[in-house]
Amino acid sequence: MSEETTNLTARVLTMTDLIAYQEGSVVSRTLIDKKIGTLTLFAFGAGQGLSEHTAPYDAVVQIVDGEADVTIAGTVHHLVAGQMIIMPANQPHSLRSDQRFKMLLVMIRA
Repeated sequence: MSEETTNLTARVLTMTDLIAYQEGSVVSRTLIDKKIGTLTLFAFGAGQGLSEHTAPYDAVVQIVDGEADVTIAGTVHHLVAGQMIIMPANQPHSLRSDQRFKMLLVMIRA
């Protein structure tokens, strides 16, 4: 376990404070990285996103600041802060927003 991750355990955390926006970029911070899965926090600058891809495992996206469109198998889902969606394994998905947003990605490797 990295020093950065260790320092986060057993503490009350505010997700939006754990990562900063960088305009024109996507910033990520891994909070937990275990054999069974990961928790990764992302901050997307306005107009940024993740292009369509697939993953062999289910994943959960929770918007923690702003709003974003999550496309799964061609269907667009508009999420706002506080909402989440489960992206099924092996289904093409992408994320994008015209405004900046932060999200937590939970990847379950099972």
